[in-house]
Amino acid sequence: MKNIKLLSGIALIALGFTSCKDEKQEQAQKTIDSYVAYVDSVKNVKADDLKADWKDVDAEYNRRAENAQLALADLKDNTAETEKINTSKIKYEEFKNEMNAVFAPEVSSKQQLRNALFGEGKIGDDMSFSWVNSKNILSVYDQFVNTAQKNKDSYSREDWDEIKLMYEALDSRKNTVEKEGLSAEDNRKIAALKVKFAPMYTVNRIGAKSEENAAAKK
Repeated sequence: MKNIKLLSGIALIALGFTSCKDEKQEQAQKTIDSYVAYVDSVKNVKADDLKADWKDVDAEYNRRAENAQLALADLKDNTAETEKINTSKIKYEEFKNEMNAVFAPEVSSKQQLRNALFGEGKIGDDMSFSWVNSKNILSVYDQFVNTAQKNKDSYSREDWDEIKLMYEALDSRKNTVEKEGLSAEDNRKIAALKVKFAPMYTVNRIGAKSEENAAAKK
């Protein structure tokens, strides 16, 4: 019901204004004007009111945008109307990006760390590594170790503890993958990455703990 009310409210504002000679052109003009007005109307609705119905609002926009584009073919000279449609498209895309940022769920610092080390959304709270196989495990280790190396000075002690936890889980997955056709060459390269990671973890985890202790004393 709320969806219907919100869309109806926007639709009422998005009324077309026409003064065309024949009925076909008049309807085309009305469709385009309604599309332009819809975009302007949506932009004036508060984000809190849009959030619950955003999918419906966006679907209605896509429907109107498609109809407006088709309506151009019914106008003898559609140069000005094409420009109006393109301007509204840009307006809506910018607004949609703003709304997606507002509506996006807040990502915890722990999840941000996982995303950086493994890729967006690859590792969640379930810590599942089932997507890692003999074909991609070398690239997974490579991204993990090199990302840790690149950001080692910015990690806290808690970050290093989380990194160690994920590293051990990845190692556990490697034990399974080795039985599924991991090549000897990839295995050697992974071993070299592990040699690179071990002292880096030890030194930087101790350093992060020392910095926190020093900060606590102040």
